[in-house]
Amino acid sequence: MRRLLPLASLLVLITGCGVVQNSDGEAADAAREAARRAGERLYGQRPRTAEEVGRSAAGIDGVDVLRVNGTSTHDGDGVEVVVRTSGSAYNSWFDLEEVTVLRCFAVRVSPTSEWREEPRDVDCPEGPPLTFAPPPAPPRLPYGEPLRAKLPRVPRGGRVDEAEVRRAVAALDLDPAIRSEVRAEGGRVGVLLSVQGNGFDAQDCVLARVSPGATDVWTPPRIQRMPGEGGCSVSNALHPAPPPH
Repeated sequence: MRRLLPLASLLVLITGCGVVQNSDGEAADAAREAARRAGERLYGQRPRTAEEVGRSAAGIDGVDVLRVNGTSTHDGDGVEVVVRTSGSAYNSWFDLEEVTVLRCFAVRVSPTSEWREEPRDVDCPEGPPLTFAPPPAPPRLPYGEPLRAKLPRVPRGGRVDEAEVRRAVAALDLDPAIRSEVRAEGGRVGVLLSVQGNGFDAQDCVLARVSPGATDVWTPPRIQRMPGEGGCSVSNALHPAPPPH
């Protein structure tokens, strides 16, 4: 059975080589390192609410979230998350078995946070770890053949009717959070269906192009859907970017 020591012992061994830290201190250092790694996972410039930060922290293995302070990462001093972590160590000079300790730390998440910022030691709040509802599922975009089947098919040598494509897109009865854009150019009509991204991660979108002799539907590669890459645009539907190498 492992010993659980919530408070570190002050015992140290003085030797000719200097101070040897006992297992309590080594275990506490391991708990601090676990909190520091949690801070690395939460680090980033993307705006997030306190609930989003807390939910992300609660999903990290070995981390209990006991308190969340603040409203969002970009308001005031950002969001402070009080986490509880554990650390284990074994030192044959002091122990017959492995020692495990629990420690609590405050981890700050804001645009001014530093990479691998040192977590601050705090007293552990009373009560069980916080729980967070799962994030709302984003609206599901129509994909592949089901979407292709609802768009017009124009025979080779025929003429694509932009109004007909617009009517087909309107008839999809899309979730209000899904943005649609239709544009005609060079005898073809491009279609973009997208969900608003957060400005940092890959955006969710689907493209379609109705041309004489072909109606195509596809999702751009992830790298093209990153912010600034232009993959989720109606222009990319009309003039597809080459696949990444």
